[in-house]
Amino acid sequence: MTAHLDWWQRIGLAFVAFFRILFDGRFAASVAASRGGSAEPTAAPAAPATAALAAPAQETAALVLLSLLQAEGRFVDFVQQDITGFPDADVGAVARVVHSGCRKVLASHLRIAAIRGEAEGQRVALEPGFDPSHIKLTGNVSGSGRLSGVLRHRGWEATEVHLPTVIDRAGTRVLCPAEVEL
Repeated sequence: MTAHLDWWQRIGLAFVAFFRILFDGRFAASVAASRGGSAEPTAAPAAPATAALAAPAQETAALVLLSLLQAEGRFVDFVQQDITGFPDADVGAVARVVHSGCRKVLASHLRIAAIRGEAEGQRVALEPGFDPSHIKLTGNVSGSGRLSGVLRHRGWEATEVHLPTVIDRAGTRVLCPAEVEL
C-alpha cells in the first residue's frame, strides 16, 4: 500500500521540486528521464518522491507559484524575453521591477532561511555525516572524515510555505491571461 502525503506536504514538495529542477540540471535530467523524456540522466536515480511530480496537485502548486511570480514581478515575461539585444541599462531597470515583485511574492508566501550562517568566502569545516541535500561539494572533492573548504553560496531552504488554496484547477495552466485592449 502506498502512503499519501497531505495537501500542504505536497505543496511544499512541489515548491522544492520546482526550484531544484530549475537550478539543478542533473536533477532535472533525471526527472525528465523518469517521465519518459529524452534527457539522459547524469546523476543517480531520483529519490522516490520525484515520481510524485507528475501528480496534479504538485503541478498545480508549482503553476500557482509561477502565476504569482508573474502577477507581481512579471517573471515569466522577463525570462521568456530575449534580452540579448537590449542595452544593459534597460535590462537593469527591468530587473529591478522583476526583482521587487518576485521578492514580494516570496515574502508573502514563504519563509526562506539560509542553510549556512557563515559569510560567503569564509572557510568552513564539514563534519562527517553532513547532509548532502543541504551542502553541495564542488572543486577537488576527495577524501573522507572532516572536510574543509570555502563557502561559495550559503544555500536557501523554505522553512514555511503558505500558498493559496486552489478551488478551480481547470485554469491553473494559465499563468497570465492574454490582454486585449478594446
